[in-house]
Amino acid sequence: MFTFKEIAHVMGGTLAQWKANYPVQHLVTDSRKLVNAASSVFFAIRGEFHDGHQYLPELYAQGVRQFVVEDAAGIMDLAAYPEANILLVSSSIEAMQRLAAYHRRQFTLPVIGITGSNGKTIVKEWLAQLLSVSERVVKSPRSYNSQIGVPLSVWQINESHTVGVFEAGISRPGEMEKLADVLQPTLGIFTNLGSAHDEGFENRNQKLQEKLRLFTHVDKLIYCADQVPVHYAIQKAGLPGFTWSKAELPSAAADVQVKVLEMRQRKTKIRFHYQGHGQDLTLPFSDEASLENALHCLAALLYLGVAPEQMASRFERLTPVAMRLERKEAINGCYVIDDTYNNDVAGLRIALDVLAHQARRGRKTLILSDLLEAGMEEEALYQQVAQEISARGVDRVIGIGDIITRHQDLFPKGSEFYLGTDSFLGQLRPETFRQETILVKGARVFQFEKIVAALQQQVHGTMLEVNLDALVHNLNYYRSRLQPQTKIMVMVKAFAYGAGSYEIANLLQFHRVDYLAVAYTDEGVALREHGITLPIMVMNPSADSFLKMEQYALEPEIYSPDLLHRFLDYFPEKTPKTPRIHLKLDTGMHRLGFDAAELEEALAVLDQMPHVRVQSVFSHLAGADEALYNDFSREQIAQFTQMAARVEKSLGYTVTKHILNSAGIVRFGEEAAFDMVRLGIGLYGVESSGSDQGSLLTVGQLKTTVSQVKQIKAGDTVGYSRRGVADTDKQTATIAIGYADGYDRRFGNGVGEVLIHGQRAPIIGNVCMDMCMVDVTGLDVRADDEVLIFGEGLPLTELAARIGTIPYELLTNVSTRVKRVFYNE
Repeated sequence: MFTFKEIAHVMGGTLAQWKANYPVQHLVTDSRKLVNAASSVFFAIRGEFHDGHQYLPELYAQGVRQFVVEDAAGIMDLAAYPEANILLVSSSIEAMQRLAAYHRRQFTLPVIGITGSNGKTIVKEWLAQLLSVSERVVKSPRSYNSQIGVPLSVWQINESHTVGVFEAGISRPGEMEKLADVLQPTLGIFTNLGSAHDEGFENRNQKLQEKLRLFTHVDKLIYCADQVPVHYAIQKAGLPGFTWSKAELPSAAADVQVKVLEMRQRKTKIRFHYQGHGQDLTLPFSDEASLENALHCLAALLYLGVAPEQMASRFERLTPVAMRLERKEAINGCYVIDDTYNNDVAGLRIALDVLAHQARRGRKTLILSDLLEAGMEEEALYQQVAQEISARGVDRVIGIGDIITRHQDLFPKGSEFYLGTDSFLGQLRPETFRQETILVKGARVFQFEKIVAALQQQVHGTMLEVNLDALVHNLNYYRSRLQPQTKIMVMVKAFAYGAGSYEIANLLQFHRVDYLAVAYTDEGVALREHGITLPIMVMNPSADSFLKMEQYALEPEIYSPDLLHRFLDYFPEKTPKTPRIHLKLDTGMHRLGFDAAELEEALAVLDQMPHVRVQSVFSHLAGADEALYNDFSREQIAQFTQMAARVEKSLGYTVTKHILNSAGIVRFGEEAAFDMVRLGIGLYGVESSGSDQGSLLTVGQLKTTVSQVKQIKAGDTVGYSRRGVADTDKQTATIAIGYADGYDRRFGNGVGEVLIHGQRAPIIGNVCMDMCMVDVTGLDVRADDEVLIFGEGLPLTELAARIGTIPYELLTNVSTRVKRVFYNE
């Protein structure tokens, strides 16, 4: 770990004040993302729309003692920071880049640098997944590929890492040399050359030349030789290429030759040839963009020496990378996908793929604005757009803008066109949108948020924001604790722990989990009616629901002799579809399940009913969330092993076995994963064993708004039963959430707190049905300000402890009347 004085000379500038040799661990550019004040350096960056210098007093008050500032105006009064180390530089960003470059030079590990117009993040994430089988990978977090993001990414490198995978993006000339000095890549990947950021360069060739500056000193540069301008430019620059190609050329034309054998839903079978060796490989997707990204990864693995015969096992569980989109319930049973992040062809293609992968039934509608950053001739551009739309099976197109309107003849018959957003809204008839999925994709200047607001289901301002990226991260974390062949069943019971069953189930289906589990038959029916096709286990089936279970292909948990007999009475003989059941064994939980004696009775009955298939046998650990009960958990595991073996011996075939829940995966994943695990609360960001919470991301954030601010005098009371008493003059805020929304009444009278502008505000008085009051004395709070009920900065674990409950209860109590907003960053 460096100290500030050690690195000051690396960053350049003038050491305006030095007080102590504090350690340097965290580089901070956003005052809201302070991790550890004592070991943080804050870089005050003056940007077009912000000035980090204004947060110096706030950060100093929070304990930060190391600052890099851009001019003396930011620290006019050094006496205000008597314990601080302060470095004055001409550019805080460049100082950070110099520091990161110095840090990078302390390590000799291979570093893979990735750039291109599209696919950088996906290639980076996939390559990290593929390499993590045998390497300790450090990579860019999310899309950290900017002048700030790259140095922050490189700063993560430490002695434990064996390979780095980082992406780099630029938007104007002169930027890549700085990133190249920071990354110092030994291996390069150029994804493709497209229209993104064309506006920052004189022409596309200039952009290409600027991007290639990342690879000046690499040992090899991986790219697709079929991209002729890219291939020519790399050869002309004399860069050492390692190529792959899908073209029908002699095998010597590229290092890796690829042939697509078959492309069908979510599967692409290819054959690749490398160094005279041919190998078939099945990739878990079927779109062209994913294929291109995967082939970059394939070439990288081959160059790095991974044996061709190992590719199948590595690519088999490749997980997709979530994209920046919001999903919202809308009017008349519709569902809106809100994507106004960018509007180039590549971004449209990605959004259309998301639309295409929605399992919901009903037609698919696209509302699309002019594409303003495409860098293509109009006619060719909209021909391509029309082709992309047609290929994704969009049922209806609504075009908005004078450019797209000029080319309306290219789009399918029945499409609608409007010159502007206000024109569309003025003629909007809500009844024309019913039971459909609507992708809203527009450049920001078109203010498509007005369209989203018009279509969105009207509910009050309290909302549960669900971060789908975080959920994917958590899923992948638990996958990393398991062997690749271990299956995963995910609990989506109780409205997916309050998050929203369909949306979570659809994402899990997209990320290829193996099973879903619901509590009751109706929950499974609802998922089927929304297009979910994954196998679904029903944990609390009733005899009167067997008909629906048969109709909707749901599989019951059978936990008692009586329920088994009732099920077999319903299926007395062979049916066109084999009835599938899951046997629950009681190994110590003593809630549901067959004990040893009852199991023998069940096996005797099943022996007479060979037409019924036991799909799995499972049990539940009673104390996996506490290390105190590890010995008891192992006793359960041993008993389960014996009972499961007895089941398989009696049945005469192998069944899927599972006993681990989320906490069990963390504690016993290496010794007792069996064939499948059941992932529940951990997916939603709560690591209930308490041993690895830092590896999970917050998935749900419950937010509401301030309805009114009041000034009350000492002695005044607040709320029902006059329980809240003001001991001094106070300012209170009434917020739009109450126990009908799932906010527990036990949080009343100072027990609970909320966050407003990052500051904690305690509940004053009793929690009401639809609202509650908080003490905001000393805070600048106004009506309509956002209020965080739980999430980042106010974790569920802390709130649950305050009222003597568990995070499960707080999550599942969030009322269905609370709006859910699902998003990707």
